[in-house]
Amino acid sequence: MKKKIFLVIALLVLITACNFPFFKEEEPENIFDQPAQTLTAMFAAFPTPTAAATGQSATAAVQASSTAIPSATAANDQRGAQQVVAKYLSKKPVLDGDWGDWKQSTLAYPAYYVVYGLKAWENDSDCEGSFILGWDESFLYVGVKVKDDTYVQNASGELLFRGDSIELLIDTDLAGDFHTASLNEDDYQIGIAPGRGSINGPKEAYLWYPISKKGSITDQIDITSTSTAGIYRLEVRIPWSVLEITPQKGMRLGFEFSVSDNDNPAENVQQTLISNIPTHGFLDPTTWGEMILD
Repeated sequence: MKKKIFLVIALLVLITACNFPFFKEEEPENIFDQPAQTLTAMFAAFPTPTAAATGQSATAAVQASSTAIPSATAANDQRGAQQVVAKYLSKKPVLDGDWGDWKQSTLAYPAYYVVYGLKAWENDSDCEGSFILGWDESFLYVGVKVKDDTYVQNASGELLFRGDSIELLIDTDLAGDFHTASLNEDDYQIGIAPGRGSINGPKEAYLWYPISKKGSITDQIDITSTSTAGIYRLEVRIPWSVLEITPQKGMRLGFEFSVSDNDNPAENVQQTLISNIPTHGFLDPTTWGEMILD
C-alpha cells in the first residue's frame, strides 16, 4: 500500500514539474520586433530591399515616433504603419549630398527592418540607414544616410534595384483609395541609384509605377551623393510635377522608404532590402505608412 501511495505522489510531482518554467522551451524572438542592436545616434532612420525584374521590393524598418497632423485633404482613416513628417522648408536646401544644412529643420527616421534577403544581411554595418523629408511649393526633398560596408551599383534602368539604391513608394491619393490593396495610376514606385560604378558615377532615377509612366526619370530629378568609409549619403529633389499633385500643408500621402543592398560586384542582384516599414508589400498600398506635409 505504501509503495502505491509513493508511486502516485511521484507521478503527481512529475506532472507538476512539467509546468515549471525550466521545463518549457523558450520561443525564439521575432527579428522584425527587434531594433538593430548597434544603432547609434548617427542613424536616426533608414530603409531597404527590393525584388524581381519588375522593380519589386522588400523592406524592414523601425517605428519612429511622430505626431499626427490633421489633414484637410485626406480621410480620417490612418494607416497602421509608420507616419513620417515632411517639414516645410522656407529656404531651399543646397544639394551637395550632405543634409547638414537642412537636417535641423526636419525629423529623422530609421529604416532597418530587413524585409527581403535576411540570410544575406550580416549586421548593421552591412546595410542600415536613415532619412529626412522636406518640401516646398515646387519640390519634395529627401535626405538619406546609409551605412554600407561595400558599395556596389553596376545595374541600371529597370534593374537598378539590383545594386545599391533607394526606393520610394508614394500614394498620391490616399483618401481616394484608402482601402484599395492594389496599385493604380496614383501610386508611384521610384528607384534612385547614387552612382553607377562608384558613388561618383552617373546618377539615375527610374519609375516602375504607374506602368503607364514607366521609364527613366533621371532628367526630371536632381540627385547628389557623397561617401566616406562605410557610409554613403544622398540628397534628392523631386518636382511635384513628377507626382502630378499640388502640395498643401496638412496633405497626407501614402509612403514607404527602402534601401536595396548588393555586396557582390560580379553579379547584379538584390541581396537584401531594408525598410522603415516591417510589413513591406510594394504591390499593396494598404501596407505602406504615411507622409504628412507639415
